Amino acid sequence: MKYYLIAGEASGDLHASNAMREIVKLDPQAEFAFTGGDLMEQVAGVKAGIHIKNMAFMGFVDVLKNIRTINKNFKIVKEEILKFKPDLLILVDYPGFNLRMAKWASELGIKVDFYISPTVWAWKESRVEQIKQYTTKLFVILPFEEAFYQKHDHKVYFVGHPLIDAIEQQRPDFKTYENFIASNKLTGKPIIAVLPGSRVQEIERMLHIMMEVTNDFKEYEFVVAGSSNLPSSHYTSLQKNNIKVLFNQTYELMTYAKAGIIKSGTSTLESALFKLPQVVCYKGGGLSFAIGKRLVNVKYISLVNLIMNKPIVKELIQSDFTARNISEELMKLLNDAAYRSEMIAEYAELQKQLGGVGASLRIAKHLVEDAGPKNMHASV
Repeated sequence: MKYYLIAGEASGDLHASNAMREIVKLDPQAEFAFTGGDLMEQVAGVKAGIHIKNMAFMGFVDVLKNIRTINKNFKIVKEEILKFKPDLLILVDYPGFNLRMAKWASELGIKVDFYISPTVWAWKESRVEQIKQYTTKLFVILPFEEAFYQKHDHKVYFVGHPLIDAIEQQRPDFKTYENFIASNKLTGKPIIAVLPGSRVQEIERMLHIMMEVTNDFKEYEFVVAGSSNLPSSHYTSLQKNNIKVLFNQTYELMTYAKAGIIKSGTSTLESALFKLPQVVCYKGGGLSFAIGKRLVNVKYISLVNLIMNKPIVKELIQSDFTARNISEELMKLLNDAAYRSEMIAEYAELQKQLGGVGASLRIAKHLVEDAGPKNMHASV
């Protein structure tokens, strides 16, 4: 069968690549074309039509600034889909782009599955009707999303969270602590992990504030998780100041760090699954944040707190995101044993709610079935 996948950012690349790997096991003749990143390219053995580094735009203002690029990308992807003639179009998260694509494809009679629900429970609840109208099936990865869609009389499929699979796949290849320190030429001091995000805007707005706290923790070594999707020039100033930047070793860094300064997003959940005590940070553009605050209807921004529906980890958002506040929270994470233990205990409960291992296989079974010959497909 022929599968066309669209992922627009690093987390989508990760989850799509793992689903593709399982699809191949179930459908050895599978053919892929896609918009995505390095991980999807490795599984498919072909290049992405558009790489995620040319698609990840953050916030209302940045989207408006790049609207020509976004529209150009949309045109390119449509042309690729028409040429490839997939049995199934699989949209992975990235709702601003993918919901437009779902409408276009559905109107042409192309079968569309959506993997990882847009956050309609947080804002733009009206998009539920779009999802119902333009997708064949919707697969969700957060436990509370099933009940949300039931409220809208829409059947969805909870497959569990694929991060658990991604972590378990990589764990056997981790270096020992000693090899991790030696191979990366670290000092051997206890590590504080810094995850500033994978978008240019995130690095520019947050990384320098995160790094201001280094002088308060001389007995620790700060190590930054770099994104291979960004030019190395974004990390030059850190390297000049002898701050280590590690690429493609984020999970090992989470394993061996004592605490983390983590940008809000998928990394907050990853940190929880590695039992890493963390402070969650977020700073958006002023206008984008002001618009978002009016539109978004959630109590928390971190996945950890959202899933547990209570404040497990400290969130420092916008004006609260200061070096002083980061430093104060790090002190608690590193020195208050009871505080650390309580957070880690909550992490264990969180993991139970995420559906256990096997999410990537479960989604692959659905996708292969939906692409199969017993289904009717449009001539595109």
